[in-house]
Amino acid sequence: MNVYDFDQTIFYPDSSYSFTNWYLNRHPLVGIVSAPVTALYGIFYLSRLVSKESFKEKIFAYVRYIDDIDSEIQRFWDEYEHRLCKWYLRQRRDDDLIISASPEFVIRPIAERLGIDFIATDMDRKTGKIYGRNCSGEEKVRRFRERFPDAKVEAFYSDSLSDTPMAKVAEKAYRVIDKGQKLIPWPNI
Repeated sequence: MNVYDFDQTIFYPDSSYSFTNWYLNRHPLVGIVSAPVTALYGIFYLSRLVSKESFKEKIFAYVRYIDDIDSEIQRFWDEYEHRLCKWYLRQRRDDDLIISASPEFVIRPIAERLGIDFIATDMDRKTGKIYGRNCSGEEKVRRFRERFPDAKVEAFYSDSLSDTPMAKVAEKAYRVIDKGQKLIPWPNI
């Protein structure tokens, strides 16, 4: 099994950011309504007054204004699927796994299109509420082992050193740099 972070690894740039921008550009009034609370929570997060989960919930609070989020996300992927990195598409295998901090409802449609499994942040697609923890860092390893207790990870790929805990689980690990175009060996593991 090969395991891949998603954002800025096999998809460039970031699916959460891209979907949010794509939707709010098409529905600017939703952005105007959501912006003040999101900005305030951004300040709180940077000041370490709220958790990453709380901040992320406020960022995604705009989803409550989306009538048919499943259709919107399908439309988004119709337009953005071409941003999947070509190197990944050339080596894709049926037993690949995406493990991502992005919301499950954003990752599920593209994972299904690719025909591969995934683990992502469990977020309510109608409210933006996160159930449990954001799927990043050590949480990726915990969730991976919970789901695949005996799985052998042949290779792990990510753009971020915050994924070092997951890289340590793999036989080989690669860092993805240069806007998702270049692979280098993971440093210091």
